[in-house]
Amino acid sequence: MKKKRVLQTLITTGSYVDFVEEVFHLAASKYSSYVCFSNVHMLIEAYKDPMFNEIVSEADMATPDGVPLRIAMRLLYGIRQDRIAGMDAFPHLLKEAAKRDKSVYFYGGKQEVLDAIVKRAAVEIPGLKIAGYYSPPFRKLSEEEKQQIRDTINDSHADLTFVALGCPKQEKWVASEQDKIKGCLLAVGGAFTVYAGMQVRAPKWMQKYSLEWLFRLVQEPKRLWKRYFVTNSLFIYLFIKELFLGKRNYSQITQKA
Repeated sequence: MKKKRVLQTLITTGSYVDFVEEVFHLAASKYSSYVCFSNVHMLIEAYKDPMFNEIVSEADMATPDGVPLRIAMRLLYGIRQDRIAGMDAFPHLLKEAAKRDKSVYFYGGKQEVLDAIVKRAAVEIPGLKIAGYYSPPFRKLSEEEKQQIRDTINDSHADLTFVALGCPKQEKWVASEQDKIKGCLLAVGGAFTVYAGMQVRAPKWMQKYSLEWLFRLVQEPKRLWKRYFVTNSLFIYLFIKELFLGKRNYSQITQKA
């Protein structure tokens, strides 16, 4: 799947169906791979941190998770891009894994969240092969602990490993574990708590009109107000600047030609 640059980050383009097929193609491959779900928050983190930008840009796939990125693709490149959000992809990929006889592993989140995921999946997707799950301690891990985690996941022979550690920690983790953990690593963030039923997702109409951030802000105002108001404002400013400069540069090239 091809990529296009938005701000400074390379974002994967293509349909949702193509994305699902590519995930299982990566899982079937001999090499380790990782997938990021890129939203406005992630792009701003990447804009501020060149090393993080490299991590996201070099992912096997960095999907456009959010309406603003779909709009950016259309205005910058004329692409009518599907939204490929982690919260939508997670339950869908679990069902597809069961159909394709592939196994999954869950890494990250609290133990009660993982227990709830496993319980729900057992009821809704009885054919799903859960290779294992682990809630890591909320502290810096020793090298020995890191290796034990790698060995545990590899010994489970999981085809897909879903990771929820929060952005940007989870993206840094999947990138650091590429070539160390087999299979496809997917940084899905808040999809764990939503699927576990411990966080309510915005209604469909709010998702459609790019208001999911507002719904989450109402739920957690103290934690999220700065992220959304500062981050969203900065994204709008940088994107308008990029769009204007892009059109100006294109105009100058056309005139010279």
